[in-house]
Amino acid sequence: MSELAGNLARFAALLRRAGISIGTGQVLDSVRALAAVGVERRGDVFWALHATLIRRREDHPLFAEAFELFFRDPYALSQTLAMLLPMTKFPDPSIKRSRRLDEAHGSQRNRPAQPAKPKSELIEISVVPSDIELDRRLDFEQMSAAEIAAANRSIARLPLIWKLKNTRRLGPNPRGTRVDRRRSLRQSATAPGSICLVYAAPKKNPSPLVILLDVSESMERYSRIFLHFAHAVTNARSRVHTFVFGTKLTNVTRSLRDRDIDHALANVANRTCGARGGTRIATSLHAFNRDWARRTLGSRARVLLFSDGLERDGEYSLDFEADRLRRSAGQLTWLNPLLRYRGFQPRAVGIRALLPHVDDFLPIHNLQSLVDLTAALAE
Repeated sequence: MSELAGNLARFAALLRRAGISIGTGQVLDSVRALAAVGVERRGDVFWALHATLIRRREDHPLFAEAFELFFRDPYALSQTLAMLLPMTKFPDPSIKRSRRLDEAHGSQRNRPAQPAKPKSELIEISVVPSDIELDRRLDFEQMSAAEIAAANRSIARLPLIWKLKNTRRLGPNPRGTRVDRRRSLRQSATAPGSICLVYAAPKKNPSPLVILLDVSESMERYSRIFLHFAHAVTNARSRVHTFVFGTKLTNVTRSLRDRDIDHALANVANRTCGARGGTRIATSLHAFNRDWARRTLGSRARVLLFSDGLERDGEYSLDFEADRLRRSAGQLTWLNPLLRYRGFQPRAVGIRALLPHVDDFLPIHNLQSLVDLTAALAE
């Protein structure tokens, strides 16, 4: 039983490194659960651990991958792990796993050398690059693959602080100045003969944030990195809506709410239509104004338009759609990677049509620009 508890503690440590919140009580519950159901059948082991260690639905895919990885390679942690694997079938080693899970598992491989395995067995090796020192002013276009990976990790660690504003709705607050009559009557009904006053104050929420992201071919390198920023923002605050467009507008808000960045970006790629093609900004803004503006915007909403403004659409008037978007929102910020050039001139038709309707026109091409954007959003 002591060896079983030790192996489960290591498995829980792997899940924690991958980002799943697990307490000591859950680990003890998992030990008792396996003692009750036994370890003879793989399915019983999987669901017993799942029932005791997982609390959120979005953590299920990561748990399933961690279970396959951990119990497929006993040499990675301890030879005594084999006691948990009486009837486990090894999965196909060619299956692509979460990069975040690979990094968490790689950090546990600091162990003595193990006996060599037979040559006929396929051995999968995951190499996790170490953090490298990055120049914040280095253009994303000039970064190597390792630097891009380090930049994505830096984006995930950005300090995202939001200013909360009062709303019209009231919520319970002991320091409030208004008496909530409904809650006061309910509270008094539970204590006959007494009057219990419940005070209320306006609820505080961040302003709505809408991200419109150009994923056309000309924006490929920058849009991939900005998707990491959109994922971090979506999981750090409420009332965030993200749309991507190339030749067609797609709502990817629900996909980006997945805390696993690998799964989130994979879902975005599967749902995105018209990516890596031409840019139809006017058509995309027309679709947003028609289908989504009333649901997501308001007088306090802020819109981030991420695009180079190189329009190839003549079906709708970009000037009209941009003006309609600006009137529906509180503030419209245009993020354009072309501003990294000192000699930039707004000569393109799409850029000239958009400029009169934006409140801020900012560059977005390196880590420093993302840091500046985060500070601007906190104001």
